[in-house]
Order: sequence, then structure tokens, then C-alpha cells
Amino acid sequence: MKKLLATATALAILSPSSAVANPTGPDTIVITRNGSQASIKGPEQWFTGSVRVDMLFQPQTPSRTSAGLVTFEPGARTAWHTDPMGQTLVVTAGKGWVQEWGREKREVQPGDVVWFPPNVKHWHGATQTTALSHIAIQEVLDGDNAEWMEKVSNEQYGK
Repeated sequence: MKKLLATATALAILSPSSAVANPTGPDTIVITRNGSQASIKGPEQWFTGSVRVDMLFQPQTPSRTSAGLVTFEPGARTAWHTDPMGQTLVVTAGKGWVQEWGREKREVQPGDVVWFPPNVKHWHGATQTTALSHIAIQEVLDGDNAEWMEKVSNEQYGK
């Protein structure tokens, strides 16, 4: 997500029309217009399969929180990773799986909210037959919002 965050930030800087300040007063409210930020293909080093990331918002100082809508095609998933400040997923469509290292994978569906505590090794993604969309919310700590590790093997994914 760090590179995704950097790429999305660069896109936001290059697209000044994506943020609209309050026209009647000081620039305190920022509105990011729907469709103003380009979709990003999930990088192969962090994802298996077809994944699209649509950044919803970037951190606004002093906040460190960002969020993206992540869509996984059937069979697609993240690599194993940790998040230094934890991560919340809000499942919006489809069915998917989440798994913490050393534990059984669990099914998630629309309306479910998943919390991964800080520095807990995990992965998440679609089932083998159904796509998954979720909003991923995380905070940046010292410039990073995730530490990416090895990919989830087909054997691990299929268990």
C-alpha cells in the first residue's frame, strides 16, 4: 500500500480539480470528487491475480488515515503483510477470505467489518469463485502503512 499510497498521492497532486475547497470561506473542508482519482492496478509484488485499487482519501494532516476501495477478482488476494497501526476492512460486495498467520482462514461477506491489530501477519482476498470488494482503512506510521511479505501460496490459499 505504501507505493499505492505514493502513486495515488502523485495522481491527486497532478489532478488539482479532484479536491474542491469551500467556496464561501476558508479552505478548511476538502471534497474529493467521485471519479477524480484514477484506478490503480494492484502491484504484482503485493497481490496475486487481478486487483484494482480506487483510493478514497489520503491522510489530511494531522490525520494519518487513508482508505481505498479494493476489488479482487475470483482467486485474487493480497500477499502476507502487517500494518503498523492495524487495518480495518469494510466488506462491501461479494465473498472473500481473511487469514491470520497460523490460524484458519475465515469467510467474510458484505456488511462484515474486519479488524487486524497492529503488526499481525495476515492476508485477505476473494474466494476461488466469487469476487470481493472491501474498503481498506489504515494509518501511516513513519511513512509506511504496510510491510509486505511473501505471497500466499496456492496451497495456503486452498486450505
